[in-house]
Amino acid sequence: MTQTTGRFFDEIGKLITDAAGAADGVRKEIEGVVRAQAERVLRDLDVVQREEFEAVKAMAQKAREENDRLKERIATLETALAERKASS
Repeated sequence: MTQTTGRFFDEIGKLITDAAGAADGVRKEIEGVVRAQAERVLRDLDVVQREEFEAVKAMAQKAREENDRLKERIATLETALAERKASS
């Protein structure tokens, strides 16, 4: 009887181990499907990637700074032109 009980528990242990392995495989498969589906949805929505967003953000900041410098330069030139016209 001891040998039968031991074999029974060995079989139960194998079943539990196999079930855990199968569950892990199913989990990985579901994660892969969900990830692929999410990527497809994001692609269809034309959502930009973080790297692209950061690059455009940096370009916009640089353009904004250049625009501010040009505004200052135009104001200086307009002031100089107005003074030149006033002194003539």
